[in-house]
Amino acid sequence: MELTDILGLIGGLALFLYGMNAMGAALEKSAGNKLKIFLSNATSNPFKGFLLGLIVTLIIQSSSATTVMVVGFVNSGIMTLGQSIGVIMGANLGTSVTAWILSLQAIDANNTGLAILQLFKPDTFVPIVAMIGVLLFAFQKNAKRKDVGMILLGFAILMFGMDMMSGAVEGLKDNDAFKNVLIMFSNPILGVIVGTVFTAIIQSSSASVGVLQALTKTGAVSFATAFPIIMGQNIGTCVSAMISSIGTGKNARRAAIIHLSFNIIATLIILPVFYLVDSFVDFAFMDMQMGYVSIAVVHTAFKLVALAIIAPFSKGLEKLACLIVRDSEESEENKLLDERFYTVPSVAIERSRSVAVTMAEVAVMSIRDALKLLDGYNEKEADKVREAEDKVDVFEDKIGSYLVKLSSHDMTEADSNETNKLLHVIGDIERISDHAVNIVESAEEIHDKKLAFSAEASAELNTMVAAIDEILELSLNALKNNDLSLAAKVEPLEQVVDQLRDTLKYNHVARLSAGHCTIELGFVFGDILTNLERIADHCSNIAGCVLEMAKDEMDIHEYLRNVRGDEQGEFFKLYEAFKDKYAVANAQK
Repeated sequence: MELTDILGLIGGLALFLYGMNAMGAALEKSAGNKLKIFLSNATSNPFKGFLLGLIVTLIIQSSSATTVMVVGFVNSGIMTLGQSIGVIMGANLGTSVTAWILSLQAIDANNTGLAILQLFKPDTFVPIVAMIGVLLFAFQKNAKRKDVGMILLGFAILMFGMDMMSGAVEGLKDNDAFKNVLIMFSNPILGVIVGTVFTAIIQSSSASVGVLQALTKTGAVSFATAFPIIMGQNIGTCVSAMISSIGTGKNARRAAIIHLSFNIIATLIILPVFYLVDSFVDFAFMDMQMGYVSIAVVHTAFKLVALAIIAPFSKGLEKLACLIVRDSEESEENKLLDERFYTVPSVAIERSRSVAVTMAEVAVMSIRDALKLLDGYNEKEADKVREAEDKVDVFEDKIGSYLVKLSSHDMTEADSNETNKLLHVIGDIERISDHAVNIVESAEEIHDKKLAFSAEASAELNTMVAAIDEILELSLNALKNNDLSLAAKVEPLEQVVDQLRDTLKYNHVARLSAGHCTIELGFVFGDILTNLERIADHCSNIAGCVLEMAKDEMDIHEYLRNVRGDEQGEFFKLYEAFKDKYAVANAQK
């Protein structure tokens, strides 16, 4: 083999691997929202899980990426171990499509006599695909179109690399030394080892199969050589999931074990049975020269037979994984946020939003517990509020750090905007819990100094507390359910809370002047009103972010100016309804 051929093989392999990686990354990025929808449909039904894994792998063209995501989903509690089995099986089959795409290299219109097939040859359409990809990626400002451009570019580079590898190895047709090496791989055990090791190194069975397809150009790859190598390639692709499971919870490690077990068990069953039957029947096709299409056929056939054998015993796979990774090994801790999701930003953002909702629920409950202490102070309940505030601080730190790291990854403009908005949301939620502690301190002061509000002041305060309770509920449910109609109700109620604060402060001054209230109690009353009004402000900010995340290009400040100025619009109607609901008489009247 000449130096130019060696360099051509290395360069072709480099282009092939880069193109596959670039195409896969762009596919993952552009398909993020679809993955989120598919993920929400994950179910304990194995067949639906199988379809989920199949479709996601078809979209991103990588079973390794899919199974790594599954490990992350199981680790963070989004998916159960039982649900992961069907998804992993679907991913195993989905990755076989790449081999069929690469088989386009085998099209020969001259031999078939069908000129139209010439259009499907890579030599015909890949240069056009590459040019379209360059134009979209280089000259389009729209992020989605740029992603499409990178997908096309990645595919074109992949096919160019495949063509380079094929051309470089074609000169080995008459190389006896090379043929002897390939004959060695016809030994089933050695073939499986070679396929496993090579695939583990490049961490992609699709790429490994592509290299094997390119080697068929030498004419020295027989069925006997390719068959065990293909089995080893399916085992080697499990390395990514195994590496990804390091440091995770036990169920995540079990998911990786299931992926590995599936391919090992399939090989241990199919390989001995096949060669046992061959020893009696003497299959005539063992010395058959393999090509692009025949490699794809064997690759797909192995996966289908493996599914047929193992799928009925999926529960057994789960039990085996539980035996290998036992419960006694660790106390189960469910990671809230998993960095494995960084490869699919939209899924990472959705998980962050879900955890932010949990954070908000803790903060809202802490406010409600704090407000109860105004009617009757209890030391244990006060400590409970402070513990909740500490918990919210931990949430903010974890989610904030996670989102900041996520923002350094390649994301769509919409995902980047949503990440920024979520950072604002968790900041507002944390401040709400701070106000809960402030209210507890006011309750402590009332208790320690044996202060008591007048009946009139208590009634007014209860009215404002009721308004705060509703605005908290509206904001929480708007965030939890991404409900824009609820989010739109928050701002008019916040305006009513602002007016309530002013009215209650004025009435307090009137009572103070009349001698019905002390200055000391007035300070406490004012502090409580300030905290309540600021809680409403933060609720307004959260609702505004919900609206902005739903409409990427909407300017929330412009939106609020418009709705506030429309006296016949929905904002004005809601404002009037809330004003009547939480009406408090002004002492001036």
